[in-house]
Amino acid sequence: MTAITISRQLGSLGTTLGRLVAGRLDYSLVHREIINQAAQRAGSPDLALVTIDELGLLDIQPDENQYRAYVRAMQEVVESLVCEQNVVIVGRAGQAILRDWPDVLHVRVIAPLEVRIQRVMAAHRVTKAAAIAQIQDSDNYRAGYLQRFYHVAWDDPTLYHLVVNTGAMSLDQAAETICAAVYGMTLKSTPSEEAKIE
Repeated sequence: MTAITISRQLGSLGTTLGRLVAGRLDYSLVHREIINQAAQRAGSPDLALVTIDELGLLDIQPDENQYRAYVRAMQEVVESLVCEQNVVIVGRAGQAILRDWPDVLHVRVIAPLEVRIQRVMAAHRVTKAAAIAQIQDSDNYRAGYLQRFYHVAWDDPTLYHLVVNTGAMSLDQAAETICAAVYGMTLKSTPSEEAKIE
């Protein structure tokens, strides 16, 4: 296994889970630092701010050419990281960029809406209405980004090997599940085993 990609909903604790998995497997964790590398390669530092600003609070409007250059640079950065080390990639369209790569486990981290709302309220100290708005804006941004640049649906289950619900299991259980999947994927099926699959 060379890489794990983690796609997460706001309030699902996907970043925390990614950090936990990386620690258990002794993998590197990459998250927002990829944004800065890609923005530098694309020659547009403002894009780093735009992609962090899922809620649109900064009102930065890059043009289509800048965005396309950034997406190309993001792909280059992600692919080079996977070639260099064992890595957990949180966000950044890793499930789309690496969807055809062997030895990459794609994980989607979800939680029930009410659980997400309560977590966002606690983490950001906002009202329930504000938490709901943040969740909706984040979901729309992430879904729109994948559709716009990779022509895939963010919630398409076929993009993922594993969907983990952190509202139904603890982070420790979720991390163990992902680690078990990593170990399981390293075992190659024999032709006779594949013939039994219907």
